[in-house]
Amino acid sequence: MQMPAQDKPRKHGAAAGTAVAPARADWTIAQGWDRYSAAEHGVWKTLFERQTRLLPGRACDAFVEGMRQLPIDASQIPDFRALSEVLMQHTGWQVVAVPGLVPDEVFFEHLANRRFPAGQFIRGAHELDYLEEPDVFHDVFGHVPMLMNPVMADFVQAYGVGGLRAKQLGVLPLLARVYWYTVEFGLVQQRDGLRIYGSGIASSYTESVFALDDPSPNRIGFALERVMRTNYRIDDFQESYFVLDDLAQLLELAQIDFAPLYARIGQAPELQPGEVLPQDHMLQRGSGDYHHAGRSSACSPLHPPGA
Repeated sequence: MQMPAQDKPRKHGAAAGTAVAPARADWTIAQGWDRYSAAEHGVWKTLFERQTRLLPGRACDAFVEGMRQLPIDASQIPDFRALSEVLMQHTGWQVVAVPGLVPDEVFFEHLANRRFPAGQFIRGAHELDYLEEPDVFHDVFGHVPMLMNPVMADFVQAYGVGGLRAKQLGVLPLLARVYWYTVEFGLVQQRDGLRIYGSGIASSYTESVFALDDPSPNRIGFALERVMRTNYRIDDFQESYFVLDDLAQLLELAQIDFAPLYARIGQAPELQPGEVLPQDHMLQRGSGDYHHAGRSSACSPLHPPGA
């Protein structure tokens, strides 16, 4: 069925074309918090309440603690200035408003300087489970609580520095896979079980269930070179999730010299999202039934740098 014209999503940020780039070279804009409508705050409330009912026992401890400490609740879309004030005190990060997706080099420059670029628009009420671009709910609800954690704060900054270098070397797709399978769609093993820390899962009602409960996807112990060789899906649930033993593993990644890895991995064949290798540390080998059946999740596709 074709979507009615009035319900078709409008492109934002770089997805709308660089001809409509903001006046500032860093693509930042005013959040315009006072201009949000009651309906937009209502969409935030619906999404927030739905996710906070679902995530207990699913989200990792760092996410829960970060959410608890931030000025964020169901009543309204958060004010980036209030979020930044708390973040700065804890990890030196701030949230800056952008119109949507931004060019790769702009994104990395912000991260390298502990600025998280968050889209200031929010999806429509008809897009609760599907949107073409990450909005303020994905960016703030999904990402910002984890930036309260010192390990994640350091890792994301290091990723920004590494992203600038990877773009210069022409190997950005390899590094983008690390971001995708950690910051966006990562799982971590806690003493009380497998938990979500990736923002793409934490902000998605359907993937929060699929990633932990469904027998279809593989759940594989995280191995850096393996991840850098593995393609991912931007239009549906993941076929494989990579699991950290502990968030502290991210600090190890932040200290690695990636240059030799790029050279080595560039000679190795790419792996498909659902592919399993004999040397993989399998926490759970998935049935693959979901993707074999050709079903569609109507989940939120994201577009990481270098995709």
